[in-house]
Amino acid sequence: MRTQTHRTAAAVGALAAVAFTIGAPSPSAAAGTQDVTADVLAGRDVTLTGDAVVTVPSGTTTYDGVFHGEGTLTVRGGGTLILTKDSDFTLPKSRQRQVVRTQGGNHPYTTVTNPDPPAITVESGATLQYGTGGGTGLIGHFPYNTPGYQLNQLNVRVDGTLRLSLTRTFNIGTISGSGLVTQPRNMWGTLDLAGTHPFSGVIDNGTGMAVGRPEFPVALPRARAILNQGSWIIDTPLYQTITLRQDFYQREYGSDINVHTRPGSKVVLTGQYSYSDRGGDTHPSLSIPALNWRAVPHQLNKRGTNIEGADVQWGDGTTHRIFMPGTRDTVYINLHSASGRRSRLTFDYNGPVTLGAPIGGGRYHDTLAAPGAGDVVIAGTRGNDVTFAAAQYYDGSTTVGKGAALRLGSGAKGGDGSLMTGTAGRRIVNDGTLFVRNVSTPVRLAQVGGSGALVQSGAATTTLTGDAVTYTGTTTVAKGTLALRSGATLLHSRAIRLTSAGARLDAGTSGLRVATSLSGKGTVRGAVTNDGLVTGGLTVTGDCTQHAKGELVLRERPLKVTGGLRLAGSLDMSAAGTAPAPEITVVEHGGRSRTTGAFDGLPEGAKLKLADTDYRIRYNGGDGNDVVLTATGASRAPGAHTKAAAGPSAVATRTANTAADGFGWWPYVLALGLLGGLVFPATLRTRRGRGRRGGGRHAAQQ
Repeated sequence: MRTQTHRTAAAVGALAAVAFTIGAPSPSAAAGTQDVTADVLAGRDVTLTGDAVVTVPSGTTTYDGVFHGEGTLTVRGGGTLILTKDSDFTLPKSRQRQVVRTQGGNHPYTTVTNPDPPAITVESGATLQYGTGGGTGLIGHFPYNTPGYQLNQLNVRVDGTLRLSLTRTFNIGTISGSGLVTQPRNMWGTLDLAGTHPFSGVIDNGTGMAVGRPEFPVALPRARAILNQGSWIIDTPLYQTITLRQDFYQREYGSDINVHTRPGSKVVLTGQYSYSDRGGDTHPSLSIPALNWRAVPHQLNKRGTNIEGADVQWGDGTTHRIFMPGTRDTVYINLHSASGRRSRLTFDYNGPVTLGAPIGGGRYHDTLAAPGAGDVVIAGTRGNDVTFAAAQYYDGSTTVGKGAALRLGSGAKGGDGSLMTGTAGRRIVNDGTLFVRNVSTPVRLAQVGGSGALVQSGAATTTLTGDAVTYTGTTTVAKGTLALRSGATLLHSRAIRLTSAGARLDAGTSGLRVATSLSGKGTVRGAVTNDGLVTGGLTVTGDCTQHAKGELVLRERPLKVTGGLRLAGSLDMSAAGTAPAPEITVVEHGGRSRTTGAFDGLPEGAKLKLADTDYRIRYNGGDGNDVVLTATGASRAPGAHTKAAAGPSAVATRTANTAADGFGWWPYVLALGLLGGLVFPATLRTRRGRGRRGGGRHAAQQ
């Protein structure tokens, strides 16, 4: 059976074979090459009868003739050769081997395998220019009946420069070499970049290039970079994935990457789309990464992408360089619907990345003119940690995969983020971790589901609204306020934690019902009803009611309640402190009303033992309505009054037990006597047995 490894190895081997065969030096260098330089300089038509070479002098040579016949053409020298007319010749039949197949049934697309060696070669230092800004000047031969476009049989190797100055749609076959393929700006022609190209140089798109269509896929596994100064238009056949791993660069205002896909198809972009301020055409680069994030004169670094009903993925889980680095001043991202399909944008990185711009649905740079028509996914790749440092404006769902994190807000001034929520279509499916850490802009979230956790860690308030807040992970408030409004609850949350003294959970007028656990150091604003587990150390600024299913866990600090206090259920002392004290406050009841009810098995005055100290529980202690434990005189240990609990009970139970008058000391004496009676005879029997066994062994040895 062929495994994925076998298929990958086969693909690598095939690509290596393509690079070797079509990337090999042109036969024009061999003896017997036809030198057509004089004919070209004289403007005469050239009939190829084999391998031909033209040496272009420095400067510009405009050729008004045509090449025809059978053979190959190599352009060398230090100048530029401009072709003004279309030429058509054929590669020698002995070198023709490529296989062109059309497949896909009712949705046909074309593939090329085992490409022919190059028919045209542009050597390093030379420039070949197709056309002068019109519709002619191309070298091509088109024997194939390919659907949707014309496939050029004459492949080209570019180690120098190939300039495409044509205003029509055209194809130049399979490209190899390591030079520069360039199209001037404002040329308004379109290169159909079809098939797999082992080209390792730079492609400079000045106006428009069709990188795949429904009629052909494309692959550029070795291209060093794309200098995009026009529209880089990506499309796919049905059920095909196109992966482009290059970095994209822009030098001029007005460029974009437009992505289309067919049903079942995807486009994966693993590089970065950056501004370039150095390196020219052949080595575009950016001197300071910060230039991607701040506006420069004439908006030269304003880049964009339009996703047209397509499925697009940034990253492949092996990098953490975001595809579109920048802010709303330097980048735009639009999600559109097309042919009845909404767009989808997936972030798949293995480390932290920051999206500093909004995702909208406007036209080009006017992103916020309309909401984006699509959904966003944070892939469940380990380490995938995406920050939205801008208010998002897409009208769709947001999914956070298991193991991934989405952070709304960078935690710094000017980096607040948010999502459009409130409808089923704008739902949040959180199976990872959703952090909200805005500094100044409040956030409202509705329709929050999934198995993941929510963390409030910003100074600005986050409000959960509506009855569709159903996520089952942990809720943590580390900083600021998390508010519940319009029927929102945390009944499904696995645990609720307020991890700092300044953390606040605002339950509103409906109050907070605890079905799982509530713990920490912060404050709950509003009434609390405990049907689960609540720990000491919290403050409740409202009524607190513990039902029969509820449990209060006493820790180093008491539970503080400013409203009414009604008790039932159990009291757990096992997690309390270890130092004995004459009095321990369980609940510091700051309200004026008396405490009603009692813990199970602990009526007023009931006795219990903690850390060898006997206590009695009182529900009218402190200033008259606190719940306190007071050490009894017989076994009262020295020490100051404390608000914390004593150590664990001598009996290993979670709930402190009441102690009756007891049986006194005599059961312990009786137990020791019985134990001694059992141990002493057994010891005698053991010693006697050892003596007999020892003698037997000794006799046998004699």
